[in-house]
Amino acid sequence: MKIKKLLAAVLSLAMGVSMMTACGSSDSSSKAENDSSATENTQKHTNDPMTVTTAKDLVAQMKVGWNLGNTMDATGGSGLGAETSWGNVETTKLMIDQVKDAGFNVFRLPVSWGTHMDENYTVDEAWMDRVQEIVDYGIDNGMFVILNTHHEEWYMPKKDRADKDIEQLKALWKQICDRFQGYDEHLIFEGVNEPRLRGEGNEWIGDAESREVVNQYAKAFVETVRASGGNNPNRCIMVTPYAASSTKQNMEALEVPQGDDKIIVSIHAYLPYSFALDTAGTDQYTSIDSSITTLFTDINEVFLSKGIPVIIGEFGSVNKANTEARVQCVKDYLSTAKQYGVPCCWWDNGTRIGNGENFGLLNRSEGGWYFPEIVDAIMETVNS
Repeated sequence: MKIKKLLAAVLSLAMGVSMMTACGSSDSSSKAENDSSATENTQKHTNDPMTVTTAKDLVAQMKVGWNLGNTMDATGGSGLGAETSWGNVETTKLMIDQVKDAGFNVFRLPVSWGTHMDENYTVDEAWMDRVQEIVDYGIDNGMFVILNTHHEEWYMPKKDRADKDIEQLKALWKQICDRFQGYDEHLIFEGVNEPRLRGEGNEWIGDAESREVVNQYAKAFVETVRASGGNNPNRCIMVTPYAASSTKQNMEALEVPQGDDKIIVSIHAYLPYSFALDTAGTDQYTSIDSSITTLFTDINEVFLSKGIPVIIGEFGSVNKANTEARVQCVKDYLSTAKQYGVPCCWWDNGTRIGNGENFGLLNRSEGGWYFPEIVDAIMETVNS
């Protein structure tokens, strides 16, 4: 979800300045330390032993996840400055430690790559190093880390663009695979994020042509990962339907590669929509709403019943000064997901106030949680 609210940016900047020691200083000594850390990271996890497992068994080990949203997927600024260009502070290991300590064992890392690639599709090495550094924050904590491509403006699922899109997609994933080939089963690759007809009237619905192109993306992604070296032929990876849509039509249109038992499907679902995502919608939640139940019934029919595991890569509810209602919603959502064995990842974009989509839970500048009641509800539900 793309949120760039001025107020959130000003607040984050102010808090970030006051917390330079904890959250990353912009002085030369800090930059030197970061450069040294990045160099060390490139030498870590070069040949980790992998426990080969099916996607179904791997997903069964996951409880609940958290997204580092609007950070490495931010597309403002240039170079490494993109990380903080949408108002969030520089990511630290302490942040991810807090996420792990709270009970999240899945860390989804959204990353935008297109703005860091040259005309030959080569990824800027400093950006790759920084991504790896943050991946290691999760891996070294024993978390499952989902690494994806996010907010990419270069792919558009149209037939006349498919060949060029796939060429760049393969080039990108070859580089990611080469860098991370030594990581064990805790690292999961997710090919694309919400591939859709951006800016068009049927953006979130799609059509037959766009759904077919998305299937071509998935096929190219899987083939590229499996043809790479190290642990990648046995790595569990994620494919997504058109727009990561939870509509039954789009889920049914996804062609999951056959003969590969290490494929997971990624779905995004902010439900009930008027309560969870629509900022102009209601701040009231009622368990009578059937959208959550319908979601998992459909997921079970389309994928789970056929032995194909699913992860809800993004879910959550925006802050409308209605914490009690959000607590009840997340309990209903996760208890239903648990019945079907579907782990879910909360979308945290770092913001909690303003007129936008305020999904923030973690106080990235000062530490702690903005809404500990929601975090407690999440953990009580997944651990019950």
